[in-house]
Amino acid sequence: MAKLPFKNTEKMKNSRIVLIDGCRTPFLRSGTDYMDLMSYELAQFAIKGLLNKTGIHPKHIDAVVMGTVISNIRTSNVAREAALAAGIPYTAPCHTVTMACISANRAIADAVYALMAGHAQVVVAGGVDTASDTPIGYTKEMRKKLFKAQKLKGTMDMLKFAATLRPQDFMPDKPAIAEFSTNRTMGQDCEILASKYGVSRKEQDEFAVRSHQLAAQAAQNGNLAAEMTPVAVPPTFMPISADNGVRGDTTYEGVAKLNPAFDRQFGTITAANASFLTDGAAAVLLTTEAKAQELGLTPKAVITDFAFTGQDLEEELLLGPAFATYKLLAQTGLSLDDIDVFEFHEAFAGQILANLNCLASDEFAQNRLGLPQAAGVIPMEKFNLWGGSLSIGHPFGATGARLLTTAANRLHKENGKRALLAACAAGAHGHAMLIERW
Repeated sequence: MAKLPFKNTEKMKNSRIVLIDGCRTPFLRSGTDYMDLMSYELAQFAIKGLLNKTGIHPKHIDAVVMGTVISNIRTSNVAREAALAAGIPYTAPCHTVTMACISANRAIADAVYALMAGHAQVVVAGGVDTASDTPIGYTKEMRKKLFKAQKLKGTMDMLKFAATLRPQDFMPDKPAIAEFSTNRTMGQDCEILASKYGVSRKEQDEFAVRSHQLAAQAAQNGNLAAEMTPVAVPPTFMPISADNGVRGDTTYEGVAKLNPAFDRQFGTITAANASFLTDGAAAVLLTTEAKAQELGLTPKAVITDFAFTGQDLEEELLLGPAFATYKLLAQTGLSLDDIDVFEFHEAFAGQILANLNCLASDEFAQNRLGLPQAAGVIPMEKFNLWGGSLSIGHPFGATGARLLTTAANRLHKENGKRALLAACAAGAHGHAMLIERW
């Protein structure tokens, strides 16, 4: 990709891509209070909240890019429907991207490219997913019958068609949760990963407890609320203002009692040390330094650089954070010691710990990347200090925007200079981004 750090001239300095702020809805366990909402409705809450938070007038928005995974055919371009519902003028083009769990990361990258090219000056980017609104259809055989039925004419044709129907035709075609290319679930892949890189059940459970306790502390301190906008869901319109997956009373003793979810006999992954199905939306406001100054907006961070990677689907499906972090460090010439804040997506505790092991492994660096030595050990006192996807939740298309918002907020709270965020995704993809505090 083109380098984002610009030469130190006044013109180039004013072209730096900056994050003004981010906003998200509360993240809720699927099947709870967002059950009756469509994805675009949830996304428009995040966009409206972002507009209110930053004070920018909708007329200044040049484009909207949103990521999503669970697409509803009625709102296939969910970015457009959400933007219009949020009051963005119809003159702002909108498009939707999908890249599994890094869909929002991809949306943000697209926004950065548009700003760099001068095709836009102010962009809203982010993502949304609501597993509660997962489209469930008929089997392929039933869909073929229904397609042909469009040409039926008259009562006799309808009776003949009805005679072809069988009880099994009315069984729903459940969405597959397995990786298309390997036919394995992500949980099964994580079991393989944890075993290969020596991550024990005890370590995974301890990390999951840490995530919940840190998230509960961040919620109590108001750090999580500062990221959110309340959501009022009809018909009661009672405001929802907090994530409902965080369990501050989680203990190791309680988590350790749970049975494995994927490998019943030898497995280490449970419902407690894996992220749960989540509904939610998140958005960020991006612009250039010059445009921010013109509009009287104060940025929170500068987008310095980012990287996307693809790995082997058979053995490296969830190692995206490690691969992308190595790639990003090479692009920027920085080391882990130069980073003050780390925000990694927690798909599974086993996935996180395996990636941290790979970053600290000379063998991995030498054998997989041809590097002389490992990137190093990430200090846990800098890592996911406000909880993560294991506790806060993981709406697939939205998490990347939450990571960016949290990383920027942490830089200011902790008086840091640089933050690195990273995530894995289905399809064996990875993403990492470097930002600097404004």
